[in-house]
Amino acid sequence: MNPIEKYQTVVVIAAIAGGILLGQISGIPAVAEQLILPFLLVMLLGAFLQIPLTRLRKAFSNRRVVGLSLVVNFVWNPLFAVGLGFVFLRGHPALWVGLIMLMVTPCTDWYLIFTDIARGDVSLATSLLPYNLVLQLVLLPVYLYAFAGELVVLPLGTLVESVLLVLVIPLVLAAVGRATLPRVTGNSYFEETLLPALGPAQILFLALAIAAMFASQGAVILENPGLLLLLAIPVVVFYVVNFVLGLGIGRLADFSYREVACFNCTILSRNSPTALAIAVVAFPNEPLIPLALVIGPLLELPLLSVASQLLLQLRERDVWETATSPSSGD
Repeated sequence: MNPIEKYQTVVVIAAIAGGILLGQISGIPAVAEQLILPFLLVMLLGAFLQIPLTRLRKAFSNRRVVGLSLVVNFVWNPLFAVGLGFVFLRGHPALWVGLIMLMVTPCTDWYLIFTDIARGDVSLATSLLPYNLVLQLVLLPVYLYAFAGELVVLPLGTLVESVLLVLVIPLVLAAVGRATLPRVTGNSYFEETLLPALGPAQILFLALAIAAMFASQGAVILENPGLLLLLAIPVVVFYVVNFVLGLGIGRLADFSYREVACFNCTILSRNSPTALAIAVVAFPNEPLIPLALVIGPLLELPLLSVASQLLLQLRERDVWETATSPSSGD
């Protein structure tokens, strides 16, 4: 793992602190506000370039893991997010919407690293990735309109426009890039040099976007210092419950260890940068929603690190069968 990837949480904290300090300088907040979306779009383009959409068919060679992960990610997690918001955030509708946006967008990159750390089936995890991206692209507007429309003002036209701008355009550009760049740079350079460099660049632009966001909204943050911490409680509950749920489903479905490690990392990891980019465009008058989503990168890395180590403990203590069943069959 690249150093900037390993210390992503530290980088995000530094970006928050730097953004708040810069926001105290006259004229900076207005400039910073204009930079948030460009930084996020560059970050998303780099993320989407790494996604092999050609693996869509391969994923369904293991229908148990794929099918159950899609059910958890796109049925259970949205409903669970609404329930967690009702319990913990009823008095803070903007934070509730931020929680929903975080929980309904499964990760499209980080979970691969933690699947590998936990000695899970990385090939199977990679084949799941395009489905996570395509389904969240289709379903995110539905979830927001159904669940968030009662909490904050959300015109349908603004929602569709934000999804087109933040997800569809970078995805199309990334697809074109994956088709043309290997021919221009050579396939070996593209696979061995360019793609590995995109991970650190993605974190850098995420940090720049977060710094710009906190610079532009420093007053809101200083007025509400405890609200972002309030969001951390349901986020931690989400990870604990889903980790236990993943083990239970894996046991009932008779997953091998490599399958259950892949499954758990898939249902735990969230795509907070994508949710953040959508929030910036869809909720221009609700600054607490995108600010709330910053809690994702802050908590995700340490929580996924703990989850992967717990999975390894199960493996090393023979709590779970370590023999792997082929990921190509049921």
